[in-house]
Amino acid sequence: MSRDVFVYMEQRDGKLGSVGYELLGEAVSLAQDLSQKVVAVILGDGIMNCAGELIYYGADEVLVVDDPMLKDYITEPYAKALTAILKERDAEIVLFGATSIGRDLAPRISARIKTGLTADCTELSIDPDTKLLMMTRPAFGGNLMAVILCADHRPQMGTVRPGVFKKPEFEERDAEIIKESFSVDPKKIRTRVIETITEVSEKVDLEGADIIVTGGRGVGGAEGFDVIRKFAKSLGAVVGSSRGAVEEGWIPHAHQVGQTGKSVSPRVYIACGVSGAVQHLAGMSSSETIIAINKDPNAMIFSIADYGIVGDLFKVLPVLEEELRNKLGIK
Repeated sequence: MSRDVFVYMEQRDGKLGSVGYELLGEAVSLAQDLSQKVVAVILGDGIMNCAGELIYYGADEVLVVDDPMLKDYITEPYAKALTAILKERDAEIVLFGATSIGRDLAPRISARIKTGLTADCTELSIDPDTKLLMMTRPAFGGNLMAVILCADHRPQMGTVRPGVFKKPEFEERDAEIIKESFSVDPKKIRTRVIETITEVSEKVDLEGADIIVTGGRGVGGAEGFDVIRKFAKSLGAVVGSSRGAVEEGWIPHAHQVGQTGKSVSPRVYIACGVSGAVQHLAGMSSSETIIAINKDPNAMIFSIADYGIVGDLFKVLPVLEEELRNKLGIK
């Protein structure tokens, strides 16, 4: 009988990615609804020291596959190792981050186990009657949200976009750490990493930001983002952008929030001149507090905003800056 909620903890160079912690927090909620355990799985080389921390973020059990062959992410050995674990454990649910690694690994696992996979989930819940995992994701270009079930096969698998869920609180607790064995003939691995080249690009940490100030087409142009940047800097915030502003060439894609950008859930999200297309809302609607500024009183962004201001953003921002700095205790 299938049991437990498994979370694949992605790591690079021995450092766990933030999306894994976000998934652990959501897995705790799912496991409670099923009266099951949360199992974290880590694959890599020299990564045993990462295992203990996962217990404090919700894992009831941590499975570690520590082998030199898993030092760098290579599809074949990772897929073989994880497939073996999930088959042996007969997992109920398996969650991956919708990252470049997760999007490569998850479909290969699902094909080997012969089960379904829902990509780019933005919401997860357990149906109280059937106890099935309800996986919600944007569909038809983001114009509607589809709820997908995997009723006939196990495990139920999904990839979740980074920034959708919040990292759980640190809590000291006890759990079991198990080292799993791994064996594969190196001659059967058709790929090897010769060199890793890190691309130097603008670093925009939208997923980890506490405050995000996003500009849309309403900022009027690239010069409008100078005002957005100045406002964001005064609050210690990160600058975000709608898809429209990126397509206009006003700001790099690294700043884009939404279905084709990054999913975020900051403490405060300030949308300036953002209309609120469904694709954008899918990427930021889980923010704790949403403040929207727009000239159009009928803009969709107001439908999910906690505070809405109808007006010229360039007149509103100076006043809002002073109020927020006082409210947030920023000097």
